[in-house]
Amino acid sequence: MGLSRSRRARLPTAQVSRLRLIVIQALVFSLLATLGVRLFYLQVRHGDAYQAAAASQSKREIVRQPVRGIIVDAQGRPMVTNRSAWVVSLDLGVLDGLEEADRKTLMQRVAKAVDVSPKKQNDAIANWSGTRYQPVPIATDVSESTALRILEQPEDFPGVVAEKQTLRSYPSPFGINAAGVLGYLSPITEDENKDARERGDESLNITSMVGRSGVEKEYDQWLRGMPGYDTVTVDSLGREIGRGDSVASQPGDTLVTSIDAKVQARAEKLLAESIETARNTFDKITGRNFEADSGSVVVMEAQTGRLVAMANQPTYDPEEWVGGITQKQLDRLYSEKAGYPLLPRATQGQFAPGSTWKPFMTVGALNNGYSRDTLLNCSSGLQVGNRVFKNYESGAYGYIDFAKALQVSCNTFFYQVGVHYWQKYGSNPANVNAKDPLVETAKAFGFGKRTGIDLPGESSGRIADRKWKAEYYQAMKGYYCRMDEKKNAPSQFLQLFAHEFCIEGNYYRTGDAVNFSIGQGDTMVTPIQLARAYASLANGGTLYEPRIGKAVVGADGTVVEKIDPKVAGKVKMSAKSIDYVNEALLGTPQSGSLAWKFGGFPLDEVKVRGKTGTAEVTGKQTTGWVATYNKKYVVIMTISQGGTGSGSVGDSVRKLWESLYGIEEGGAEVRPDKAAIKGIDPPKNLPVFGTDGSIVAPKG
Repeated sequence: MGLSRSRRARLPTAQVSRLRLIVIQALVFSLLATLGVRLFYLQVRHGDAYQAAAASQSKREIVRQPVRGIIVDAQGRPMVTNRSAWVVSLDLGVLDGLEEADRKTLMQRVAKAVDVSPKKQNDAIANWSGTRYQPVPIATDVSESTALRILEQPEDFPGVVAEKQTLRSYPSPFGINAAGVLGYLSPITEDENKDARERGDESLNITSMVGRSGVEKEYDQWLRGMPGYDTVTVDSLGREIGRGDSVASQPGDTLVTSIDAKVQARAEKLLAESIETARNTFDKITGRNFEADSGSVVVMEAQTGRLVAMANQPTYDPEEWVGGITQKQLDRLYSEKAGYPLLPRATQGQFAPGSTWKPFMTVGALNNGYSRDTLLNCSSGLQVGNRVFKNYESGAYGYIDFAKALQVSCNTFFYQVGVHYWQKYGSNPANVNAKDPLVETAKAFGFGKRTGIDLPGESSGRIADRKWKAEYYQAMKGYYCRMDEKKNAPSQFLQLFAHEFCIEGNYYRTGDAVNFSIGQGDTMVTPIQLARAYASLANGGTLYEPRIGKAVVGADGTVVEKIDPKVAGKVKMSAKSIDYVNEALLGTPQSGSLAWKFGGFPLDEVKVRGKTGTAEVTGKQTTGWVATYNKKYVVIMTISQGGTGSGSVGDSVRKLWESLYGIEEGGAEVRPDKAAIKGIDPPKNLPVFGTDGSIVAPKG
């Protein structure tokens, strides 16, 4: 009985076990069946597609950057070219995958090989502006033996790239710098590369170098060329095992500029000498030497607006950017102590024009009620309200006409013109819409807006009229009213200013009109704006968009794009008023404020017209200007905090004219064959190009 019960108890358990086994077998079978179907799907139905995908994953495209186009002067002299050099870079993708100890060991090994410390390597990585997929350059101009050692020992230098690259080179004909004109390159950023891909621009990629300033940026699309590609097959370790298709790169085009290297070199040298002289000159007003913190010179073709030379101080060496720039170098370029060398003063520097403003005010006056016969008293000062506005550069000359007022730079003469229009049209200081013939004239000559020069980042200057003053008041009244209320101004003068500004800072008073008439106060111009305006006097009233680019020439020597002068507008003033000013300004270097600098110069043959300017700036030393021109050229030079115009740059302006006309320094004979530009006139034709794109440059 007991045995029978035991068997009956065990039978259900055995049956359950067999049932479980059957279920497991069925499950395994179904899984195998599923796997088989999937394998059939992958290998038979879609095998070709996946095989192609696998093959593509073993192929890599190596970008071959094009040779960037060169930049030459008007005669064909190379100002920017290219050279080959071994460059060692670090691949961040590989470095990031290394253990910390291995990374340190690698960097120490690299340091010994290329003489760049691990700290400098890490600094280069930290300051890298390109993409993380682009190797970071750490050493340029590495010896070939070092580069080959790195290439031949990849196991010792994982993630270290040694390759020959084409780098920018600066031949510096006649010792020119021209950094503000030429500009510099730096690696493309991830955002820029993304934008290029989205707009379908195949000329850019993650390893591209792009123009950041100067003509390098303005004409970047022409200069950069089109990259090529080599397709290589690699194994699972990334080693090359074969090569596929290749697409050759296309070199960039050549940019021919209107700059003349000889004139450019002379302009740079004279500007630097003038600044150095000013810094060694005692300023009686402030009781210390002039700071002469910056300056600029512009030489322009009067009839076309083309730039022959344009120099800035302080400046920088474009070579600093080649192969990567250090943080120390970058800090200096943005340093206030160094004077912000990256800022091209000719196009972005904004200065009060001082008395160089007066010729345009004269044109405005002669078109709005005054005549050539008008006589006004050139007194030593003019009482306006509770303030006496004095002459600066000239003394008291009694009753004189506009011509004499220009030649001796009489402030009080023009004060009276400004007061007259204020009283006639705008005696209500709160009326922002009051007519002002002098403001209208300044706008007619292109001031207060960009000239359209073919350089990036141009400043617009500022016309400090009634509307500007009202807008400035709205923007700043909160700041000054709080200062007035809290009585926390850093000086008594500023506390008084804050109080007056808070009450009626939007009022355009008589004193504002007086300052405007002589280029003082809040009105600001750039040197290129002033040069363009004086060129319009020389050519009869045409305002050109200043141009540096003259033509783009392809690698085969054919002209791809001709860059003609472009008219921006016409000065709508009477021809007689412009002729009068032109005639009057002949007297400035003959008997006026420039005469002491132009003694013995052949003015009968080279009819140089001129105007000096000395701008007073609150809290700073005076800014000096000299603006000169004839029918061919305009020569403008200025030094900030350098003293009077004629005193600070008068000598250098004369020497520039001597160079332009082949006159021996201090001499009186015009020698066209000795001129910086032989024959004196700028070349109308382009340099001669061969079918291979080479240039036949002049000997001199």
